[in-house]
Amino acid sequence: MVFLEQTAGFVHAAAVVESDERAVRRTLRDQIARLERELGSAVTAAYPRLLAAAAVPSHPGPRLLSLGELEIVRDELADRLAAVRQQAALQAERQAQKRLLIERMLLEPARFKWVRVCNEDIGEPGCKQFHVRPRLGLVGMLAGWWHIKISSGCPLAT
Repeated sequence: MVFLEQTAGFVHAAAVVESDERAVRRTLRDQIARLERELGSAVTAAYPRLLAAAAVPSHPGPRLLSLGELEIVRDELADRLAAVRQQAALQAERQAQKRLLIERMLLEPARFKWVRVCNEDIGEPGCKQFHVRPRLGLVGMLAGWWHIKISSGCPLAT
């Protein structure tokens, strides 16, 4: 749609500004939608679930955001996504360390007396636990007979 304005004998086309603003708005909305999808998938992909950063403040009733407000929303979403990805990376590193601990426990149980690692520590669902305990109770503890007891999980899980 072209709006022509006549000012002091000159004709100006206001449609160029309007179409540029529409294109910028569309681009910003597309970027916000992509960031929201990525944030949602980053939060739900990790186990146990990560906590997303604080929610975006809402305003009462419907309204049209200005270009500056759209840019602020996009930038806040990008910052939240970066923070969640950093949390996910730290969580994955901790889980890898716990998996390595389980491997070491299986190789040398006597070095890891009374150590317990559960499934949540390694990023898996369920109640299974790896626990280094003495074989045959007190006699095994005095004799140095250590082994790993792997629980079967929740007995009443449905």
